Amino acid sequence: MASLGKNFWLFVTGRFISQFGWAVQDVAIPLYVLDKTHSGGMMSIFVLAEMLPFALLPFAGVLSDRYNRKHMMVGFDLIRGLILLAVIAFNFLSIGELLLITIVLSFMGAFFSAATNALFPELVQEEDLERANSVSSTFNIIAMLVGPAMGGFLYGIGGIMLPVLVNGLSFFGSGLFEILIHYDWKTKKITSTREIKNDLREGFRFLKKSKYLLVIMVFALSLNAFGQPFGAILLPYAIREVLKFSSLEFGIAESVFMGGAIVGNIIIALKIIKNPGKHIFNYLFVTGIVLILFILLLSPVSPFNHFTAYITLISISAIWGASMALMNVPINAKIQRAIPNELRGRVISIFMVMTNVLTPIGILIVGPLLDMYPTWLIATAMGIIMSAIVTYFWIEHRYTLTLEPDTPQKDK
Repeated sequence: MASLGKNFWLFVTGRFISQFGWAVQDVAIPLYVLDKTHSGGMMSIFVLAEMLPFALLPFAGVLSDRYNRKHMMVGFDLIRGLILLAVIAFNFLSIGELLLITIVLSFMGAFFSAATNALFPELVQEEDLERANSVSSTFNIIAMLVGPAMGGFLYGIGGIMLPVLVNGLSFFGSGLFEILIHYDWKTKKITSTREIKNDLREGFRFLKKSKYLLVIMVFALSLNAFGQPFGAILLPYAIREVLKFSSLEFGIAESVFMGGAIVGNIIIALKIIKNPGKHIFNYLFVTGIVLILFILLLSPVSPFNHFTAYITLISISAIWGASMALMNVPINAKIQRAIPNELRGRVISIFMVMTNVLTPIGILIVGPLLDMYPTWLIATAMGIIMSAIVTYFWIEHRYTLTLEPDTPQKDK
């Protein structure tokens, strides 16, 4: 793995530190909101506040194709660290203040994401993309494995202030490693708003002409429109409000999910399964079987007591994590290969903004419904819809989704 190079490892180390801090805060925020409001609707507002600023991603993608991606990445890390330290210093920790801070950080995160997603494939050779993605994902998952448990613990002993402080410091640590990356960026800078419009049109034209990208992006968008509300709203609500697990138990369950994902990434990194992208629908089938068990756990006829319910939840989390990693890593590598470097920032940003436009629809529906109907019933409805989506793509596009796209030409 040393062959992946110094720049890659600096990038991965910086992202590990940042992801750890974000995971600490990310598990504490929903706990804080639920403890203060006991409302699934309010949780939806926070999730939407974190997602909606990403509507700026096409513009951010153009900037990442025209300006130094490393400078954008480092700058937004350091600025976000300063903001969170100011939050602690001035005690901006009410529900309303945290909501505003979430919007500001997400606004900056849109530009940060555009730069990092476009930069990453430049750090390794094209033939190493699967391995690089699996290694990077493994480090991120380790951070998210330890982070949620730490976040639940810190929230339990010190409230919301300690997780926010840890996240602020992590941005500084991430930025320090990113500064050391050697990166030469040569391109034509933007001189007029017309160039921004032309760059966006070029990104849309490329996406429109690529059948592979269109199919896989619509597939991912369709699943994410329901999967994101499930993971961000329904799952923490069910664990905290329905199953009545503690903040530490909630954090551990999140960590176990990440542990399963590590196993999936190790399988890919060590090439235990050849061409893991060919088995996407098998992983989705496993995920569906486990979802049925989760619905049973929440239902009025659940045979589990508190202890056995938690052991079952832990097992479900591990299997979900492994399945998601085995599916997501090869999909990401295929998308990265299919987009030329000079277009990568804007095309990936277009995909991300489509995700962040569609996903809020599910969140706007799921959050209020949790305040009105049994959680198990909502989970069942979401599972049926996602099963229908998977069935359609298996019938119509399974060959496109499991084959490699044509490799784009190198930059000239």
